[in-house]
Amino acid sequence: MNADTVDEETLPTVAAAPVDAGRLAAALEAILFVVEAPVTVTALAAAVQQTTDAVADALDALRTGYDERGAGIDLREVGGGVRIYTRAEHADAVEQFLQEGQRSRLTQAALETLAVIAYRQPVTRSRVSAIRGVNVDGVVRTLLARGLIVEVGTDPETGGGLFRTTELFLEKMGLNSLEELPSLAPLLPDIEGLDAIAPDDL
Repeated sequence: MNADTVDEETLPTVAAAPVDAGRLAAALEAILFVVEAPVTVTALAAAVQQTTDAVADALDALRTGYDERGAGIDLREVGGGVRIYTRAEHADAVEQFLQEGQRSRLTQAALETLAVIAYRQPVTRSRVSAIRGVNVDGVVRTLLARGLIVEVGTDPETGGGLFRTTELFLEKMGLNSLEELPSLAPLLPDIEGLDAIAPDDL
């Protein structure tokens, strides 16, 4: 990981005291497991309040660790940033798992998440999580694999991915358009108040 290419004008002006390398790597790993898109070294450095050099070294250590133990994930540089992906050699196992999931019925959590997306689309994962009060990353992945939702861009304020329902969703629901959706108020009484939530609160 080369930190020399980072724009120095965007570096954090104040860095916290150096932390243990293992602890720093663990913190970065935790962040990378929840991001929706590749993250720059600069953004990671700002999040953990460390220098870009320290973050670059920690990312290199993470990547080396994954490679040495043959982990099912690897760390890749994509689109000017870094992100964790499943390894290509395990694609068959992942595909089989997702196909098996498509043959099972949606859980209550998946149905609730799908309903929120249907009524608030396009919507980010963070907004869906704010409504449901739980992390919805796994559920969103399931809905994507089922073809019921699709990512349609990024939110200009937060940079998070925006999701909407698909034609397959309408087909499965027996609807011609989203206007035919019934009222969601009985299921999610607080949904009308979502617009009052500031982006910083999500």
